[in-house]
Amino acid sequence: MRAGSPRTLREMNDRAAIEALLRNGPLTRAELEAAIGLSKPATAQLLTRLEQDNLVGKAGERAGGGRGPRAQLWAVNGGLAHVAAVDLTPRVADFVVADVAGAVLAEYRVQLPVAEDADVVGSFGQALRRVTKAAGMQLDDLANVVIGAQGAFDPRTGLLSSAPHIPGWLGFNVPARLSDELGVTVKIENDVNLVAVEEMTVGNARDVDDFVLVWLSEGVGGAVVIGRRLLRGATGGGGEIDWMRVPDPATVDTGDSWPSAGARFGNLVDSSAITRLAKAHGISADSGWDAVTQARHTAHVGFLDDLARRVASGVASLVAVADPQLILLCGETSRAGGDEFAGIVAEKLHELVLPRTPVGVASVQGNAVRAGALQSALATAREDVFGVVTPTLLGPRRSAGEQAPSPTE
Repeated sequence: MRAGSPRTLREMNDRAAIEALLRNGPLTRAELEAAIGLSKPATAQLLTRLEQDNLVGKAGERAGGGRGPRAQLWAVNGGLAHVAAVDLTPRVADFVVADVAGAVLAEYRVQLPVAEDADVVGSFGQALRRVTKAAGMQLDDLANVVIGAQGAFDPRTGLLSSAPHIPGWLGFNVPARLSDELGVTVKIENDVNLVAVEEMTVGNARDVDDFVLVWLSEGVGGAVVIGRRLLRGATGGGGEIDWMRVPDPATVDTGDSWPSAGARFGNLVDSSAITRLAKAHGISADSGWDAVTQARHTAHVGFLDDLARRVASGVASLVAVADPQLILLCGETSRAGGDEFAGIVAEKLHELVLPRTPVGVASVQGNAVRAGALQSALATAREDVFGVVTPTLLGPRRSAGEQAPSPTE
């Protein structure tokens, strides 16, 4: 193996420094020196070089201990690029604009029309222009936009599917049309996949290579991560556990009639299904998470056991195929159950599969879909601006409809 050239080594050190500043925020020279393992003179030269290239700049000072001198802080030049991220739901669209360093510049929440005959592209563009203007920019100042939506996105065609709740967004190449009409690169991603991205970035999956995320809320969804890369599948349906057929292991009669092939997993553990299961156990609840909260407060073991059996019946198939290191439960129902319910799911799961896969609760708070969309948008912008690649967060760079290379290419 040949030793790297001085230029190559400088470029590697520059990228390492930028990654450290992006990851940790403003650092002193000494802190950056420790983070990237360079000598004091080499770190000083590196900072001078990056400042001359306008990639980093001085960002104030940090007071020293006692009467010691104040230390200069260095930060990435966030103004080099800007991105937008959106959580698109039937009830509200949640927008955010940030600079390439991750600093949030503007936010906007608005209910957008999603009906079949609605001008979804036009209304989306108006909202994006509004939040971009609030950030002091125009649309063409954005490097890219990432949208998180409930449903499966097919990268071959640009079509959304499994999204009857937003019918106006169905039947056309979403990223291509938005990109053409708005003049900025737009990408769309499954909402639960983006929660997994955020969990990998700042949550309980930071140090995990392979895990499965299970979303339990009003609806049901999932994400599969293998080797710290999202498993999207050939048609974008990777992780769509809602549609799996599984037997109903509940010990009470909920009044449901399932086909011989088994129940759809989503019809066993979505909010309405959980309220019916709760009613069969004598619990009156308005939602799945309300039922779980009541059951925990009253120590209703029978209901929690039955619900955990249902969750485990779907998760078991994923464990048998992927053998992940971790299962993470997320969504309102999962948060209501907390670690206690996750422990019961683990117990029921281990009755069905050989691996002793741990089950936990996702730790990311707030709008994890929007946060994951922002991480994805930032990853693309940072690769373009700094050459800093985050394979976990980057999807295929091909546009929708572009054919993948053949195995021989």
